[in-house]
Amino acid sequence: MPATVKLNFITVTKPRAFVVHVQLAREPVNAFHAEFWQEYAAVFDNMREWYGDVRAVVLSSSLPKVFCAGIDFEDLLDLKNSSSSDPARTAMVLRRHVLSFQAAISSPERCPVPVIAAVHGIAYGLAVDLVAACDIRYAASDTRFSIKEVDVGLAPDIGTLARLRHISSNASLGAEFAYTARTFSAEEALSLGVVSRVVQGGMDEVVRETLSLAEEVARKSPVAVAGTKHLLMHARNHSVGENLEYTATWNAAMLQTEDILKAVRSARSKSHKDINFEPLPTDIAPPAPRSNAKPKL
Repeated sequence: MPATVKLNFITVTKPRAFVVHVQLAREPVNAFHAEFWQEYAAVFDNMREWYGDVRAVVLSSSLPKVFCAGIDFEDLLDLKNSSSSDPARTAMVLRRHVLSFQAAISSPERCPVPVIAAVHGIAYGLAVDLVAACDIRYAASDTRFSIKEVDVGLAPDIGTLARLRHISSNASLGAEFAYTARTFSAEEALSLGVVSRVVQGGMDEVVRETLSLAEEVARKSPVAVAGTKHLLMHARNHSVGENLEYTATWNAAMLQTEDILKAVRSARSKSHKDINFEPLPTDIAPPAPRSNAKPKL
């Protein structure tokens, strides 16, 4: 039986060696309110501290027909109604709320290991923000995406617009989806570059494929994989020259790992056995605000 941790709105299991499965589990449609996104951030920011030797993560939904239907608008209305009557003070409150929300949805990027999104069913609004912050994205063929925010009178503000130009291969099509809120299919998401693979079927099929991918990643040197993620994130935000110089400094240290010797010896011996790589230190992620949420064992 896999180790299981149950929080209020998220289920976390370890179904395979070194692989954690994070499932969104707020019925009926995984609509996000403040407690939900705070718990979401806590899981990713404490991944290794809470769940031990983790080398890859799969993010999915536990609801058969819905990945995520977006934000809980009751929560948004409560925030607006609780603000000051003074516009400047209201803006300060709302800005702080949006920044905290953005930081929470960005937490998979802070997670030191790759996060693989397994998307199916309805994936509207905030769902696109969620998957855009993941390293790899697979979609089931039944997935229906929408950058929904303009339909409810606001510009997307939690990450989709900031990341779309980095993950999309078609800026024009991405802009079309953002301006119109038009629903688009998994195949269109593939052509946009938002997902790297469409899996025929629904929730079970895409989760099975992403867990297999995560298991493959988890067999590699954790030093190499964590370093690759770190350097990819650095490359996104810096010039080619800056990233090359930074990578040289990074690998000046990381090339000293014993993982290289183990990997080379295994390749020379043509062994198909998994290499016994040592776990990474527990806390290797960059400092991040910690949630008070605690896992329930």
